[in-house]
Amino acid sequence: MQEEDITDKLSEVVKEDIWGNIKEFLNFGLHFGEGENQIHITIGLLLLVAVAYVVTRFLLKWVRRLFTRKMDETDKLKFFSFFKFIQYVVYVIVFFSILSFAGVNVTPVLAASAALLVGIGLALQEIFQDVIGGILIMIDKSLLVGDIVEVEGRVGRVIDIKLRTTRALTRDDKVIVIPNHKFITDSILNYTQNHKTTREFVAVGVAYGSDTQKVKRLLLESVSEDSRILKMPKPFVSFENFGDSSLDFRINFFVSDSFIDPYIKSDIRFKIDELFRENDITIPFPQRDIHIISGDLPSNPE
Repeated sequence: MQEEDITDKLSEVVKEDIWGNIKEFLNFGLHFGEGENQIHITIGLLLLVAVAYVVTRFLLKWVRRLFTRKMDETDKLKFFSFFKFIQYVVYVIVFFSILSFAGVNVTPVLAASAALLVGIGLALQEIFQDVIGGILIMIDKSLLVGDIVEVEGRVGRVIDIKLRTTRALTRDDKVIVIPNHKFITDSILNYTQNHKTTREFVAVGVAYGSDTQKVKRLLLESVSEDSRILKMPKPFVSFENFGDSSLDFRINFFVSDSFIDPYIKSDIRFKIDELFRENDITIPFPQRDIHIISGDLPSNPE
């Protein structure tokens, strides 16, 4: 029993000696300052920072793969450029967290940079919104190159989607630059979100007393020979209303490129005017009947 006790005591002494040497090795380093403000840069702290860096880098790489697994190569490159900025921010946060965990007082550094960070945050607030909007657009595919959108009354075809802005070409060949946060905060009309086919129409009024069946036939004829108008679904005519001065009709048709529908509608109006003239169908203008009631004027009391 005595030999076993001696052996146990020797092993404990050896373990304590080894652990003491390890602690002494980890605590070896440089020491600056005095009292509470003393800063210790030790081997243990450097090893902790290195391990934290490796773990953080691995987690960030996993998150990047998670977000970009369904993106095409163009969107991935755009996302990587923004993700580098996120990496730097995360590394700074982890670095200061490790210093604080190791006993280093980082409060003076954070307090000194607080005002600067607040100012930068306010200045870059809208830019961050645009960048976040660009990332969401890339992830959920709510907007694609080639889509036709209407923003603030202007219709354009999307030609480029960047992290901060989206560029669209209008119908008069002008480029509009749209901040990406508008696609997140505002209601944007996307003509081609579900499919490329859209329904358009041209409205026209005819005089009371016109043959409505003949009007229907002529309206269908006005779109029958235009190759830009789809045969399926078929165009159709709707009798909209009994207006103040006219019978109101609409010729409804489908196109595969709504970006050029103003040109198609213009040609259809020319064709309707031609057919109506040939078939004596009148397009009326607003008319008002004025009734003049005659009578004795009131006498002058004077």
